[in-house]
Amino acid sequence: MLSDIQSRTGPVAPQDVLHRIASGTHGDPFAVLGPHAVADVRHVTALMPGAETVDALADPGGVHRLSPVPGCAGLFSGPVPGEGAYRLRAAAKGTVWETDDPYRFGPVLGALDEHLIGRGDHHRLWEALGAHAMTHEGVAGTHFAVWAPNARRVSVVGPFNQWDGRRHVMRRRGVSGVWEIFLPGIGENASYKYEILGPDGALQPLKADPVGFGSEHPPANASVVHDLRGYGWSDDAWMQDRAGRNARSAPISIYEVHLASWKRRADGRAISYVEAAEELVDYVAAMGFTHIELMPVSEYPFDGSWGYQPVGLYAPTVRHGPPHEFRDLVDAAHRKGLGVILDWVAAHFPVDAHGLGQFDGTALYEYADPREGFHQDWNTLIYNFGRTEVANFLTANALYWLEEYHIDGLRADAVASMLYRDYSRKDGEWVPNKDGGRENYEAIALLQQMNTLAYGTHPGTLTAAEESTAYPGVTRPVDQGGLGFGYKWNMGWMHDTLGYMAEDPVHRRHHHNKMTFGLTYAFSENFILPISHDEVVYGKGSMLTKMPGDRAAQFANLRAFYGFMWAQPGKKLLFMGQDFAQEAEWAYAGSLDWAALDRPEHAGMQRLVRDLNTLYRGTPALHALDFSPEGFQWIEADDADRSVYAWLRRGGPDDPNAVVVCNFSPVEQPAYRLGLPAPGRWREALNTDARIYGGQGRGNMGGVAAEARPCHGQAASARLCLPPLSTVILVHEPGA
Repeated sequence: MLSDIQSRTGPVAPQDVLHRIASGTHGDPFAVLGPHAVADVRHVTALMPGAETVDALADPGGVHRLSPVPGCAGLFSGPVPGEGAYRLRAAAKGTVWETDDPYRFGPVLGALDEHLIGRGDHHRLWEALGAHAMTHEGVAGTHFAVWAPNARRVSVVGPFNQWDGRRHVMRRRGVSGVWEIFLPGIGENASYKYEILGPDGALQPLKADPVGFGSEHPPANASVVHDLRGYGWSDDAWMQDRAGRNARSAPISIYEVHLASWKRRADGRAISYVEAAEELVDYVAAMGFTHIELMPVSEYPFDGSWGYQPVGLYAPTVRHGPPHEFRDLVDAAHRKGLGVILDWVAAHFPVDAHGLGQFDGTALYEYADPREGFHQDWNTLIYNFGRTEVANFLTANALYWLEEYHIDGLRADAVASMLYRDYSRKDGEWVPNKDGGRENYEAIALLQQMNTLAYGTHPGTLTAAEESTAYPGVTRPVDQGGLGFGYKWNMGWMHDTLGYMAEDPVHRRHHHNKMTFGLTYAFSENFILPISHDEVVYGKGSMLTKMPGDRAAQFANLRAFYGFMWAQPGKKLLFMGQDFAQEAEWAYAGSLDWAALDRPEHAGMQRLVRDLNTLYRGTPALHALDFSPEGFQWIEADDADRSVYAWLRRGGPDDPNAVVVCNFSPVEQPAYRLGLPAPGRWREALNTDARIYGGQGRGNMGGVAAEARPCHGQAASARLCLPPLSTVILVHEPGA
C-alpha cells in the first residue's frame, strides 16, 4: 500500500518525517505540508486529524482527492496540478467542512523585522509580533508571530482547532527565534494560546501571547485577537497642546485611580471603560485635577495584585471592556482637558503557568539564576534586562501605549527594585555586577533607553519613577548620566510629613524638622508629592484615620495637611477616596464609600480639594517654579513651639507672589505677626478652616493689609489670625 501511495503522490517526505508531522513533533512543517513540487507536479500534503476524506478544490482544476498516508493518522497527500489557489474540503461521519490551507501561504514578516528583532531595537515590535487580523495573499485571516528561540516546535491552538497542537505548527524564521503562521478564516475575538515543545521536546503549559492585544475574562486566560486598526480619535486639540500641559512649569495635579474599585455598579460589577469615559472623566474634571493616573491596566490574572503582576503587557484588561473602549476612555479624558498616565510595570512578572516564566522551556524572559531572577518579597520573576530581545519587548511596550492608546505618561513602578541587585536581599542572596557592585547596569540601561525613546518619539509625554532610594539623577537627562525620567515620586517627603501628621499636636514641636527636611533636597529632582494607594492599605488606615484627635480634629488636621501639600514645591498626586476623606481603608474588591458625601464634613473636604486644585492651577506662583530654588523661600521654618510654618512661593516676574502659613497646633494664633515680601493687600485665597470646608470659619476676613514693617527678614509684615490646625494661603494684590 505504501508503494502505491508513493507511486501516485511521489516521495513527499521520508516516513519518519511524516510520522513526526502527524504527531506534531516536527519543527518545520512548511517543509512538508502545503504545496510542493514533486517530479514537476504540484503535490499538496495536509494534516486534518479526524477527517475520513480530504479533497483539494483547485481553482482552476476541479476536485482532487488526497490519499491518506499509511501509518500517519490525519495526514493526506496527493497531486493537485496547476498553480492557482486551492481550498481543502474534509469529511467525517457525515460532516463536511472547508478551509483554506494555512501551509499554502508565504511568510508575512520581512527580513527587516527579523533583523530588528534579532538586534533588539524593533521599536514597533507589536506590529511584527502578536496576532494581527489582515488580508494576506487575498484571503482574510490572522497572522500570529511569537518569539520562542529555544523551542523545538510552536503551534497556535484555540477553539478553531480543538486546542490541538498538531494542526497549526508555525514556521520558524531563521536565527531570530520568531515563529509565525497565517491562519485563514480566523478573526476578531478568536481565543488562542501557544503550544510549545521545549528544547528537550517536553510539552510546556499552554502560553498566552506575550504581545497579545486582548485576553479572556479571568480566571480564563487565553489571548484574544483584536484588530487595533482604524480607531477614530477626536483628540487632535489635546495632542497639539499636550506638551505644555505636561511641562515642568505646568500645574500637574494627578488623581490616582483603581478602576475596579472606584465606583462599582449596584450589582457589584466594576465600572466599564465606557462608563468611566463619562462618570470618571466628568468627576475628575469637575474636581480640578489635571491628570488621571490609572493603576495598571495591562492584563493580570489575580485581582489582589491590583494589576501590579501583569501577564499581558500589551492587553488592556478585559475586566472593563475591549481595547477600543479603553481608547474611548482616553479620548474622552482628552476632550475634557485631562491627561492620562498609566502605571507601567517592567520590574517583574508573575509565575502563573500561562505567563512568561520558562516561556519556551528555558529562562527566556527572566534571569536564570534565582538570585537575579526571583523576587522573594513578591513571589515574582525578574526580567532579564540585559537580554536585547527582552529589553526590546519592554521598551516597545512603553511606546505601544503612547502610540496606540495616546497615553500621555507612564509611571514606572518599583524602580528601586530594578536599580539594585541586592534589593531586599541578604548577603549571599544576590549576584554583584561585573564591577562587584550592587547596581543593575542592565536595568539602568533599559530605563535610560525607555525614557530616550518615549521622549524622542512622542514629544510632550511624561514619565515618572516610583523610586524610594536616593539614587542620583533619576530626573537628570540621559546624556548627562541620569535615568532620563521627567518626574520622580518623593517618597521621603511622603514618609516624613505623614509621620509628623500622625503625632499628637502636643508632641509635634519635637518633630518639627520632619516638615522642613524635604526642602533640603526638594530641587535635586523633579518631584511629584504622592499620597498614593500604598498609604491607605495593608493596615495603614485611610488618610483621615491617620490623623490624631477626635473626629473634628482629624478632619481639621487633614484639611491643613492638604493645604500644606498643595502649596509645597512639586506636582501633586492623590489617591481616589482621599479627596473626600473616606474613613475606611481602601479595599480593592469593593467600591469607594460615595455615601460619605451625604455628610457635610466629607462634602467639605471634597470642596477643599476642588478649590485647592483651582487655586493651584490659577496661581503660577504655586506651580511655575516647582523645580527651581527661586520659586521657594522660607519665611518661618523654626517656630517649633507653636508648630507654625510659613513660606513664600514665586512664579514669573509678573506673577503675584503667594505666602503660605500652616498652624499645626490645636491653639489659635489670633495675632501672629508674619513677614511678607511687600506691603499692600494680601488676599486670603484659601483658608482650610473655612465653614464651607467643615471648619469653624476663623481667619482674616478675606485678607490682610501689610505695612512696611520688616519682620522675618521680609520688607513688610501683617498680623494674621491663624486658626488651629489650619493652612492659610495669601496672594498679593499689587495696587489694591
